[in-house]
Amino acid sequence: MDNNKKDFKALEKKYHQVREITTLKDMLNSSVQLYSEKPAFLVKKDKGGEYFQIKYKQVGHDVDALGTKLIEMGLKDAKIAIIGENCYEWVVSYYAVANGTGVVVPLDKELSREEIYYLIKTAGCRAIFYTQSFENYFIDFDIEYKIKMKLYGDRTDLSQALEGPDESNIKTGESLDWEALVASGEKLIEQNDRSFIDAEINPDEMKILLFTSGTTEAAKGVMLSHNNIAANVMDTCKIAYITPDDRTLSILPIHHTFESTMGMSLVLYRGASVAFYEGLKYINKNLIEAQATVLVGVPLIFESIYDKIWKQAEKSGKAGALRKAIKLNKTLKGLGIDVSRKLFKSVHEKFGGKLRMVVTGAAAIDPNVLRGFEDLGIRMLQGYGLTECSPLVSGTPDFGNGYKKAGSAGPVVSAGQIKIVDKDEDGIGEITFKGPNVMLGYYNMPEKTNEVLREGWFYTGDLGFLDAEGWLYITGRKKNVIVTKTGKNIYPEEVEYYINRNIYIQESLVHAAYYDDNNDTCVSAQVRPNYELIYEEFGESFGDEEIHSLIKRVISDINDKLPIYKRIRAIKVRRDEFIKTTTKKIQRHKNV
Repeated sequence: MDNNKKDFKALEKKYHQVREITTLKDMLNSSVQLYSEKPAFLVKKDKGGEYFQIKYKQVGHDVDALGTKLIEMGLKDAKIAIIGENCYEWVVSYYAVANGTGVVVPLDKELSREEIYYLIKTAGCRAIFYTQSFENYFIDFDIEYKIKMKLYGDRTDLSQALEGPDESNIKTGESLDWEALVASGEKLIEQNDRSFIDAEINPDEMKILLFTSGTTEAAKGVMLSHNNIAANVMDTCKIAYITPDDRTLSILPIHHTFESTMGMSLVLYRGASVAFYEGLKYINKNLIEAQATVLVGVPLIFESIYDKIWKQAEKSGKAGALRKAIKLNKTLKGLGIDVSRKLFKSVHEKFGGKLRMVVTGAAAIDPNVLRGFEDLGIRMLQGYGLTECSPLVSGTPDFGNGYKKAGSAGPVVSAGQIKIVDKDEDGIGEITFKGPNVMLGYYNMPEKTNEVLREGWFYTGDLGFLDAEGWLYITGRKKNVIVTKTGKNIYPEEVEYYINRNIYIQESLVHAAYYDDNNDTCVSAQVRPNYELIYEEFGESFGDEEIHSLIKRVISDINDKLPIYKRIRAIKVRRDEFIKTTTKKIQRHKNV
């Protein structure tokens, strides 16, 4: 069946139970009631210091106070932007805007100054929340309200009085202090101002406006409702079991739906807690400090972690013993005995000893890495989603055989349907999706909206197929397909997979090129070598010409395994990194 409901009966029996929510306000308020005294966030007073807990009751209190103040400032129904590093004040601001004030507009902190200004004006924002690193961007920027947030030093006990200037008489255009606004909001609530607390939310109205960091074209404003995200949170929790005892480490950019929905709203919905990391080089340190049990990330992060595990094993001469332990573990698992944590205790301790599950998305992960984590006793779940779908479309259930189907993005989410249209002879076609998590449309772009939303179905632009059990496999992006004169379709992502598996290659980008003699299409590849490994193996004196010759030999070996029409005919070796989105996807249109 096209809507792949035939295998859902078996899946539904295994779904984890969820509590019904229709809005993020309902979600947060009910979590504050249920988990009042439990930690919601782990924050640091100073960079490099220890983690301190912020309880759920304080989160609810701070959101109510800030939201009340924003309404008193005349920002009811206004669009309000947020930009900056992941931090407690970012999260509180997000909910304070979306849960009763107006429309929240999260912005990508990696954008240029000009792009940030353009998106603020395009959205029609009246206020901007920003962290200190963006202060210079907004000194002379013409916007009604500018509110500065901080990364460190948040209060961790409601008995603490908030410090800061008196923000009761505010002048527009001046920089305002976040904590001072919260303190002012507290006083308003004490005076029985319930404008925010009693504000009603229409679950189907736009309250979140997200600009896509598209890999193929200019950003579009995705209009999302509370119901979009609430439905997706519940659907995800049916297949990934998170408990109030779980702790996550927030590492992905928080403006992105993958992090804001999966790494923030979902965690708070389940009564778990979020620690904020201090940068990529501190991931292991922060995992240990926070005693994290769950990690949400992108393939680049997990592939790097996995690579380091094996590099360390090789250097210490323990790679052979590790392989034997993995083989033994597989045998024991086949007998229903799981001693992974004991067998691989030294590996687990590098992550704090508590990490039990990692969730990857935003791009496809090497199936060997997924199986590798599972072999070491860490469950890895893979999801497929888009900003337009809040984001999850499909995901591997924690009760499913993700190991056997390591190349799959799992079955469709509970409330959704997937249909593959315009299939080729191999059953590969465009992935279309229908469900309550599909966006309302693109902001002020009716033509673009109509291109992708047709009769309730969202046309993703991604290509893939469903197996006999309804598990989705992604093969590439429709716009990226290379078509030869003979009508053969070449999926760049498939060729890149083969290239990137080689140890001497860091990453690659495959695209179309043309023969001069007959103008036929051929495959060209830009390759970024793994310089660190190459210099380690061949020495620092290994020159550019030698690296180029090495890469040519690698590509020649890869070509021997590919059909003639898919073979790489032109190679460009890059020293500089590819231009990427904040979720580390290579932006094809900016690199070709």
